[in-house]
Amino acid sequence: MKRLMLVDDEVNVVNALVRVLRRRLPSSVKVEPFVDPNLALSRAAQAPFDVVVSDFRMPQMTGIAFLKRMRELQPHAIRFILSASTEVETVMSAVNEVEVFRYLTKPWAEDELVAHLELALTRCEAARQERELADDMRLQQGNLSPQAKELKRLEALEPGITTVEWGPHGEVLMPELDADEARQASGDQR
Repeated sequence: MKRLMLVDDEVNVVNALVRVLRRRLPSSVKVEPFVDPNLALSRAAQAPFDVVVSDFRMPQMTGIAFLKRMRELQPHAIRFILSASTEVETVMSAVNEVEVFRYLTKPWAEDELVAHLELALTRCEAARQERELADDMRLQQGNLSPQAKELKRLEALEPGITTVEWGPHGEVLMPELDADEARQASGDQR
């Protein structure tokens, strides 16, 4: 399954994007919408995303700041900026600072939006296959152990799964949940 993250502080924009993408992309692409970039980053620490589309201007943080954090968490995710701004400085900043794949403008043309996202999903899959082939070659050459290869595979599937925090008496420490994550974990939908 492929994952696509949408981040925009305007709920109407997010809902419109979700409607378009769920209708036009294959059902094998899971679209996860967020109106809060901090919640999106929390989710990115739990699950891998192939493509991330972020608004540029959000009250909590700029799209560039958000995508910088995403790049740290998931360097292989393909990044997009979606913005009403067409200022050259903004576009250049997005391209140079966070290596965006495409800079899309609001309002978007549906066919163009979908075509760019499909291309990104295809590129993401090709890059994943290249990384696997490179790991296979390193394994054959003795530059990578089978255990290290498996750890990389597991980490790609579930970010953070290979990192364990140990307590002073050898116990495994569980990560702290913020209020939203705790409600979500308990099934509370408030």
